[in-house]
Amino acid sequence: MHTVAVLSLKGGVGKTTVALGLASAAMRRGLRTLVVDLDPQCNATSALEPEDAEADLADVLAEPSPSVLASAVVPSGWGEDVHVLVGSEDAELHNTPDPSLKRLSTLSRVLGAVNELNIAQERPFQLVLLDCPPSLGRLTRSALVAAHRALLVAEPTMFAVSGVQRAFEAVQTERDENNPELQPLGVVVNRVRPRSHEHQFRINELREIFGPLVMPVVLPDRLAVQQAQGACMPIHQWGTPGAREVSLAFNLLLARVLRAGRGRRTRARAEEDSEAG
Repeated sequence: MHTVAVLSLKGGVGKTTVALGLASAAMRRGLRTLVVDLDPQCNATSALEPEDAEADLADVLAEPSPSVLASAVVPSGWGEDVHVLVGSEDAELHNTPDPSLKRLSTLSRVLGAVNELNIAQERPFQLVLLDCPPSLGRLTRSALVAAHRALLVAEPTMFAVSGVQRAFEAVQTERDENNPELQPLGVVVNRVRPRSHEHQFRINELREIFGPLVMPVVLPDRLAVQQAQGACMPIHQWGTPGAREVSLAFNLLLARVLRAGRGRRTRARAEEDSEAG
């Protein structure tokens, strides 16, 4: 199971759109995926239109038992291949600015047990996407403690650099203090208009500062994204030319995510073999 935190410390850049697009691409490839809606706005939950759940994220954080977790993870309206750990406005009550390590580790412990639930027995989850709120409280930090990789989302605007810098520093801090396995997957630039000179200037600026961390694939600004989300459908099933263009970009982004997961597993096996030898 490969766990990716999707985050930005600037609101309105489309991190939920990125999480949903990756879930759609993963579903197309037949990967069983769990979307964890950590944002109290619950936009991912709304777009995925899951079945009614007896519990939600706030309940899981308050009582992280297997029974509560099983009650909060339900199939999405997209199908059995995409499940949701249902978001909650009450999760904001848990979003304290300076939590203890025990509280920061709650989500990690919960996700470590998710493939032991009955819903995962036939096909375990292969990919977990953590949709984070745009703030650095307990919810986002918990995601960074639980994740193997962090995908930073930016827009091609003058505020992008500072937002990416703060998010990158947050990843570095959490890796140094609480999760040595965490690595930045990269920066994906969202809502790009290819003919905009301003957008190209900002993308080049990001690449000059962050180098290869900025993904070669960018996500184009297309109305189809909002249309698919409004209809609670995967972008890969929307069927318009704009949707196909965005879907291709998400396919490439997912390939990058999966390569990072394979690399992590290869290194882990090499370390195990070294220790055994």
